[in-house]
Amino acid sequence: MTTITSAKKPSQPPRWLGQRFRSLGESLTPGQLAATGRQMLLPLIGILVFVGFWHLAAPQVDTSLGSFPGPAQVWEQSGQLWQEHVNQRERADKFIAMQEERNARILADNPEAEVRIRNYPGAPTFPDQILTSLVTVLAGFIVATAIAVPLGIVVGLNRHFQAAVNPLIQVFKPVSPLAWLPLVTMVVSATYVSDDPMFEKSFLTSMITVTLCSLWPTLINTSVGVAAVNPDLLNVSRVLRLSFWTHVRKVVLPSSVPMIFTGLRVSLGIAWMVLIAAEMLAQSPGLGKFVWDEFQNGSSQSLSRIMVAVLAIGFIGFVLDRVMLLIQRRVAWNE
Repeated sequence: MTTITSAKKPSQPPRWLGQRFRSLGESLTPGQLAATGRQMLLPLIGILVFVGFWHLAAPQVDTSLGSFPGPAQVWEQSGQLWQEHVNQRERADKFIAMQEERNARILADNPEAEVRIRNYPGAPTFPDQILTSLVTVLAGFIVATAIAVPLGIVVGLNRHFQAAVNPLIQVFKPVSPLAWLPLVTMVVSATYVSDDPMFEKSFLTSMITVTLCSLWPTLINTSVGVAAVNPDLLNVSRVLRLSFWTHVRKVVLPSSVPMIFTGLRVSLGIAWMVLIAAEMLAQSPGLGKFVWDEFQNGSSQSLSRIMVAVLAIGFIGFVLDRVMLLIQRRVAWNE
């Protein structure tokens, strides 16, 4: 007797998932769906047009090192840089493991012997240099913020202090990092003297240069935001006889947060741009030094590697700005 079995029905998606998609479709009108599609499609079209133009124009540009690299060569070098990083990490792990085995043998023979682990002496790889640049720029940006925000609040609250400080702001604001860097280098070399330094002098030089060049937008926007606080709120504060710190915390800061974060976003972008130039001249082991070393190397792959660094610098700058925007939306009341 032949038994006929029914075909197994395909598994159905969870009921809540279908309800979620139905509610999402019902909540968006056709116009909103079209606008969302355009917001996603137009940037993609722009990127594809740029890559296509780059692919066609690159072979037409001849340099002393050959033709300008196209997207394919840049993609190939980005993969090679990552593979170099992976290979060096493997060598570093083997180097540490060999030292641990040697120390174990020494301690087995003499338990009181002094042993230590030496760091791998290899040069930093491209991802390592990216991490170094991020640490440097965030350190300089944090120091700049710690100076600019309190000073901007004081400038915005006191018009006499603002009149006294404004000429200094206007004089120092347009100074190039290339002008600050020699002065900072000499000051750091003269004052930061230690047999066992906590930070490298090149790191401090780059960080201080970033701080000096990036604090001005935050300082100016903070002072403008504080000076533009609603007069009604100021009158309420006077009526309640709030103390200075309570006035700043309850009235001034909430009202000026949007302007402060606008200044912070501009300052962070300037800090990231300044850092590359500072690292080139200070020879700090970051992205700037990577670009300079590849330029000095002059190999057939140098242009492609520099282009990888350029794209990485631009992408990281974009991500940093988006992160600041997300923080602003979490903090600012008007967002």
